[in-house]
Amino acid sequence: MLNVALLVRLEAKPGKESAVAEFLASVLPLAEQESTTPVWFALRLGPSTFGIFDAFADDSGRQAHLTGPIAAALMANASALLSKAPQIEQVDLLAVKLPK
Repeated sequence: MLNVALLVRLEAKPGKESAVAEFLASVLPLAEQESTTPVWFALRLGPSTFGIFDAFADDSGRQAHLTGPIAAALMANASALLSKAPQIEQVDLLAVKLPK
């Protein structure tokens, strides 16, 4: 069961919107390699606003993700791509429906 998640909001610098979208698509293979990250989504919320939503069975999986390769790649590219630091919210999941 998935109990906790991360909701990350990203705001692209002007002119960097395509680069942010490409970056998010490029880290999908890293997410697929994380055994403690069963659910991972890259989102476009608006013209320059993007997000990441991922869910975990427990907080140890969430913390592993926060110190893993996707977070490292995001922080390494943040100053070039983003107009402000990523907004990272740790959330609790109240109900979950996934495909069987």
